[in-house]
Amino acid sequence: MGGALDVNEFVAGYLVEVEEHLSASTANLLAAEAALRGGESSPKAIRELFRALHTIKGLSAMVGVEPIVDLAHAMETVLRAADRAAGSLSAASIEVLLRGLRSIEERARALAEGKPVLPAAPELLAALNALDLAAAPSPPVPIIGADPEILAKLGPGERVQLAQGVAGGRRALRVDFVPSPARTAEGVNITTVRERVGKLAEIVKVIPLSVPASEGAPGGIAFALLVLTSATDEEVARAAAADGVRALTVEPPVPAAVAALAEREPDEPADREPQLRGVVRVEVARLDDALDKLSALVVTRFRLARAAAELRARGVDTRDLSEILREHDRTLRDLRGAIMRARMISVTELLERVPLVVRGLGRATGKQVRLEIDAGKAELDKAVAERVFPAIVHLLRNAVDHAIEPPAERRRLGKPEEGVVRVSCFERSSNQLELSVADDGRGIDRALVARRAGRPAPESDAALLDLITLPGLSTLDQATKTSGRGLGMDIVRRIAVEQLSGELSVSTSPRAGTTFTLRIPLTLTIVDAFSFLCGDQLFVTPVAGVEEVVEIDAARIIRGPAPGEARGGTMLPAPGEARGGTKLPAPGEARGGTMLIERRGEVVPLVDLGALFELGASPARRALVVRRHGAPFAFGVTRVIGQQEVVVRPLEDPLVRVPGVSGSTDLGDGRPTLVLDLVTLSGRLSAGRGGRGALARVAS
Repeated sequence: MGGALDVNEFVAGYLVEVEEHLSASTANLLAAEAALRGGESSPKAIRELFRALHTIKGLSAMVGVEPIVDLAHAMETVLRAADRAAGSLSAASIEVLLRGLRSIEERARALAEGKPVLPAAPELLAALNALDLAAAPSPPVPIIGADPEILAKLGPGERVQLAQGVAGGRRALRVDFVPSPARTAEGVNITTVRERVGKLAEIVKVIPLSVPASEGAPGGIAFALLVLTSATDEEVARAAAADGVRALTVEPPVPAAVAALAEREPDEPADREPQLRGVVRVEVARLDDALDKLSALVVTRFRLARAAAELRARGVDTRDLSEILREHDRTLRDLRGAIMRARMISVTELLERVPLVVRGLGRATGKQVRLEIDAGKAELDKAVAERVFPAIVHLLRNAVDHAIEPPAERRRLGKPEEGVVRVSCFERSSNQLELSVADDGRGIDRALVARRAGRPAPESDAALLDLITLPGLSTLDQATKTSGRGLGMDIVRRIAVEQLSGELSVSTSPRAGTTFTLRIPLTLTIVDAFSFLCGDQLFVTPVAGVEEVVEIDAARIIRGPAPGEARGGTMLPAPGEARGGTKLPAPGEARGGTMLIERRGEVVPLVDLGALFELGASPARRALVVRRHGAPFAFGVTRVIGQQEVVVRPLEDPLVRVPGVSGSTDLGDGRPTLVLDLVTLSGRLSAGRGGRGALARVAS
């Protein structure tokens, strides 16, 4: 085999590995900082951080990225000293280590973009080499009751980790595994034992031991696994293929601060698999290509169904063909589900960078902020995740810079000095995600926003949202590094509503806080949609945006005055404002203006889409009911054809891109069919910005 090894072929895999280890390193370093603020140590986080940086250094040396090797090596030295100090780091150490992680990330990004990788900054290397760890608080090292050969190989950090686990209510155990040819033949070795025990316990250390060669230990070697667990001895022994386990004692009692830290480090879930087992890394471009092929199959399915319908119309027996088409539909839907699952990422992964963002904002503004994240098991398409993350960052900036009060003001108001920002999300349905960013700050000053906008003070949260998302509007007199230019909320609205065809809402209370909520689709390319006719024109709209399809009784349509127009001394509420208990005029009593229908005690504005798009005078027989900011809105259509999967293609031409039209699709006849975003359209109509002319031009 001749020729030199070309490391360029390993660069793509190297960058993925480095990104994963950097993400884990940041999380562990922030955990160490949180422990330091509570006067505690964090041996587990320090060791995990050390291992991640050691891996980064080895990978970087393999592909010849020496600047990253230098940085990782200098950071390793700091962390090795911290591990010997039982997992203690000083505040100065954490700050410099964070700079080191950012520096590694910058150089990895430069390598990915094909740019020169700059040498490590001499001042940063000097700062890492000069760190004084002596000032870091070191917790008392507990005494572990174990054999001398075990104690000789236990560092202070590992002793503290065992003590933390015992203080948190778990048991410290020693589990011995003795390899043998018989066990190896059965597929039982130290690697499989670690995996199985790792599902039941937190493995603190695996110590190889020399033992006398015997029939039970023919190789003269054994392994002692020191673990923390809440499982029974029998379960742990069975997982380790061991005859039994021995308890480890911890003396003296662990300080309360150590116990508090242990509570924040629970056992690994029993069903959690090792991180890299069974994982295949695939470039997103390959998944995009698979989705494009699937999209072509969906369009072909429409063409097949149309051809079969034409054959039936000619009197051809298509029963066998219809059965094949039904089976094809089921297979195609399963294939779609498989490809979409491959494209999904967990929301937890999306939010990994959020703690670092909030930390930087808190330091820049001089405010104390605690971040809480509740992501559950929600997932969304990677393409959607990449689009929505900038919106999350803008909402976090808004919360920290505008909403959370300075510590002195919070003390005066009787609040804790530390403000709270909470990011939570969950799946509202099989195809929609709800994500909220909430704070316990001062709330939004409606009067101030109105003065800045030169508008009347908004009475509802929906009207307030319309004001704060105006381009260029800011409540700050002077722009700062984090906000104040009046672009953030406008960007959030554009991402959530226009780019993702979702919904944005706000809820705020004076001195109690503000919550911004985004409801976005889990995926954008292939969606379930209703197809319907307005006159002779075919349209589709995503199922996720439709709350209900109802029959329209023409005799019960109420034609009232325009929103806000007086009628007999009474103001007609704006669309969606009326609720159950409102007395409706008799059908036909009022004339002109808004059409209304009653739906289970609610007054619902009704707009005839055919009339709005100037498609003729065909009467609307069905209505698609959507809900915006909690208020219902109905769109009258001539006929609802059915529900089907469609491939959405965005409208790229700015001349035909209008609010309310999210893209186009092909239903198999070769003609583009518009995909309507009825939630956005209802918002435009409620605000009196229907854009009838533009909509009519696009529809035609």
